[in-house]
Amino acid sequence: MDSTVSPPLLYRISRLVVRLFAAILLRFTVKYKAPLPAGPKIFVVNHPSATDPFLIHLVSKEEINVMITEKAFQVKGFGRFLRALHEIPVPQPPKSGASALDQACEHLARGSSVAIFIEGHISPEEGGFLPPRTGAVRLALRAKVPVVPVGIYLRRDWRFHIRSGISGEQTEAFWYFHGPYLLTVGEPHYLTGDVEDRDHVRTLSEQLMEAIRSLSAESEKRGHRLMPDSLLMRLLRLLLPLRRKQIASGL
Repeated sequence: MDSTVSPPLLYRISRLVVRLFAAILLRFTVKYKAPLPAGPKIFVVNHPSATDPFLIHLVSKEEINVMITEKAFQVKGFGRFLRALHEIPVPQPPKSGASALDQACEHLARGSSVAIFIEGHISPEEGGFLPPRTGAVRLALRAKVPVVPVGIYLRRDWRFHIRSGISGEQTEAFWYFHGPYLLTVGEPHYLTGDVEDRDHVRTLSEQLMEAIRSLSAESEKRGHRLMPDSLLMRLLRLLLPLRRKQIASGL
């Protein structure tokens, strides 16, 4: 197995676009509690906004294939783009997610890392977290690769609530386009045990969720010390007085 797979050109270009978005519109920072382990790994993350599946690519220079709701793949054009990036469609209940885990195992086997949002849906609007799902732990036990928890913090009151029918049905999501966006990447977890032992899998999932909660709290603490303005907003504040002077001199 090649553990140093080089991302394809489309992936590198897309990642560059995301990095530019993060640099210009967000106060984006990442803190690592430990070096990332070599080879394929599973990034397990909380999910405060619909923007997360794009930004999570920035935690590693290696290719990351993200598990994303299959509704996104139903959008004409965009779905084809996601498939070209080798993102992984996750069926919505009551459909089984077994096929998504199978695809994730295949990506890990060929040397790519995988990102999975342990809550399954965007975090509650009022704050806090949804209960953890067990897919991340089951995937780690099957693939026998390390798990890296990641805690995200953003300003929930700065999210945009957007309704859309482009996937064929009305959907709602909270998107984040401006403000502080902080990630804390935790130490790798090496999980062991029987994937068929449901109680064991549930216990590991709860422990992993607790680690993510702690990392999110650390991100939030750093966020309070970070000025909320993005590079774009600071530039606009610098240019606005100049624009006012031009308008005044023209009167």
